[in-house]
Amino acid sequence: MNRRRTALLSLTALLAAGLTALPAGPAGADAVERIRNGTFDDGAASWWTSGVTAGPAGGGLCADVPGGTVNRWDAAVGQNDLALVKGETYRIAFRASGAPEGHSVRAVVGLQVAPYDAYHEAVPALDADGDTHTYTFTSPVDTAQGQVAFQLGGAATPWRFCLDDVSLLGGVPPEAYEPDTGPRVRVNQVAYLPRGPKNATLVTEAAGPLPWRLDDARGTAVARGRTVPRGVDPSSGQNVHSIDFGRHRGSGTGFTLVADGETSHPFDIGTAAYDRLRLDAAKFYYTQRSGTPVRDDLRPGYGRAAGHVDVAPNRGDGSVPCQPGVCAYTLDVTGGWYDAGDHGKYVVNGGISVWQLLATHERALHARTGDPGALGDGTLALPESGNGVPDLLDEARWELEFLLKMQVPDGEPLAGMAHHKIHDEQWTGLPLLPSDDPQKRELHPPSTAATLNLAATAAQAARLYAAYDPGFAATALTAARKAWTAALAHPDVLAPESDGTGGGAYPDRNVADEFYWAAAELYLTTGAREYRDHVLDSPVHTADLFGPVAFDWAATAVPARLDLATVPSRLPDRDRVRRSVRAGADRYLATLKAHPYGMPYAPEGQKYDWGSTHQILNNAVVLATAHDLTGDAKYRDGALQSMDYVLGRNALNVSYVTGYGEVASRNQHSRWYARQLDPNSPHPPAGSLAGGPNSSIQDPLAQEKLKGCVGQFCYIDDIQSWSTNEITVNWNAALTWMASYAADQG
Repeated sequence: MNRRRTALLSLTALLAAGLTALPAGPAGADAVERIRNGTFDDGAASWWTSGVTAGPAGGGLCADVPGGTVNRWDAAVGQNDLALVKGETYRIAFRASGAPEGHSVRAVVGLQVAPYDAYHEAVPALDADGDTHTYTFTSPVDTAQGQVAFQLGGAATPWRFCLDDVSLLGGVPPEAYEPDTGPRVRVNQVAYLPRGPKNATLVTEAAGPLPWRLDDARGTAVARGRTVPRGVDPSSGQNVHSIDFGRHRGSGTGFTLVADGETSHPFDIGTAAYDRLRLDAAKFYYTQRSGTPVRDDLRPGYGRAAGHVDVAPNRGDGSVPCQPGVCAYTLDVTGGWYDAGDHGKYVVNGGISVWQLLATHERALHARTGDPGALGDGTLALPESGNGVPDLLDEARWELEFLLKMQVPDGEPLAGMAHHKIHDEQWTGLPLLPSDDPQKRELHPPSTAATLNLAATAAQAARLYAAYDPGFAATALTAARKAWTAALAHPDVLAPESDGTGGGAYPDRNVADEFYWAAAELYLTTGAREYRDHVLDSPVHTADLFGPVAFDWAATAVPARLDLATVPSRLPDRDRVRRSVRAGADRYLATLKAHPYGMPYAPEGQKYDWGSTHQILNNAVVLATAHDLTGDAKYRDGALQSMDYVLGRNALNVSYVTGYGEVASRNQHSRWYARQLDPNSPHPPAGSLAGGPNSSIQDPLAQEKLKGCVGQFCYIDDIQSWSTNEITVNWNAALTWMASYAADQG
């Protein structure tokens, strides 16, 4: 879970430098105009420019924008010293044109001084005639130093921008946000397995059972039944009925459910969709790679230049210094995956992601329904495809080699520890390709949690890569042992919660679970008594680990428990460990059966976690593992039914996976999958998992649109909503594991 303090979009110091201070606007929140000379009747008075030649023209202001700039903020027009009132709603409007056509403007309302936070932004495409663009937003702060800026840079060739009728009106009524939830029959919009569970939810005011009908693609009824009233679902506030059509086992496409006068979105009954999803979820990682070009022939529409390889404007990852006062050396930390929608790379989030991808491969080796070839060599269209190594291992290795580079060198203080993260000195804005990032990069201090993530994943890698590259396996094991020793020597070096500028903080105040996880992986790989004894002596080993959330980047005991239960070893109490996994699965199964929407997730008070979609999937991983251990179909059915929520059977009637389902998330928070802001950018690739409902709604857009939301309704598919709609490598790891499991059940 990405518990970050994320500044949405930063205006750089470049914009703020040399601007004339003007008197502050009114401090009140009356419905008055904040912009001065918005019609340019007084020429360019009250407006500043940066990087452009501008002047009055045609009754407005026109700017000649140079070509060859890198960043949006390299050329801009704006106005400073605008008063904003916290909680007040504002309407920003302007008329703008661009010639030649095909350009866009990034219109930002934000703070004119550090940290240059943005409170609203839009990136409309411009035509030669000039359209009027209007938006509303709610200010999250009181300030007399507000700024409206029109950012114009980043174009390869010169163009002309014209602006008129600029308005920032305060005190306007807020726009009510009502999500379009579509038909009241909520289904898994992708696919049900022919011999798997098939459940749906009907939102209705009816108190008694209602008839339902399953139609095939021709509209012919192939099954009928009656709904089961469930009352009011506390996670949505909706009165709902359940529909179970599991007795129908025929395959096909284009099925719909009809009940209470409503027809569901279409769906398939078959296995093909999960075969595709398994691949797409894993293919996500190639387009997240740092330090290498993404080839368009391998990912059509997603090709881009290598990011952070010391080619201007990048400051690069080839020789990265520490934050001031942290260390006296630099490290080559090229490679790895960009963690989420920003340009940061984090050991603790990368660690749990690598573990889950490697666990997907390891499950295929040991589980009775596993298929090792499904993600084998040549399946993921990678540059490494054809090398005789399973593609999933090739992809995980890209991140593993970065993790190894994050280890403190011999002879330095804290040698063997791992730096917690590396990212930009300051937050960057959207959209911004990795290759266009001009920020200074910094290593952040080592932490015990990061060191144990390295120890755990490198030890796991040592046993899985030995058959393909014994040299790499040996290198990984050496690094794992060194990290373990360093962590024992420095058991309480914790990442500070305050280190959240330019990248997520990822603080973790309890590392007992990381010690347990690292010891478990080292034991499973080496069989050494040292690691076995630490596992057996750890209080975590016998603790009840299966709470409302099974595991995430900050809670890694369950990954250890699952591996101890499934990877062959001589652990003395392995049978007890396996029973504990089954007991945890029983708890999630009970939650699922009690939940009107049929999911193994019911956080206290319906307070949905950041990244709730992957929390649901990770709880399903426990159910699936119990099925692998026991062969009991109830766990299989529970795990498969958990996928329904992520793929559309939810209160919002949306699939949280891009490219899957009639209505699916596609505007996830990302600097380079930014089509919502830049028509030249793509949407996230198919198989990208959105974070999903988050009751804390930390970002300004969610706070404006979703105020007072209940559980499942705390989500909006908007690129600005980083707290509900980001993409991350660990969230997609959960999707990869579960999609692979579901495909295997076909």
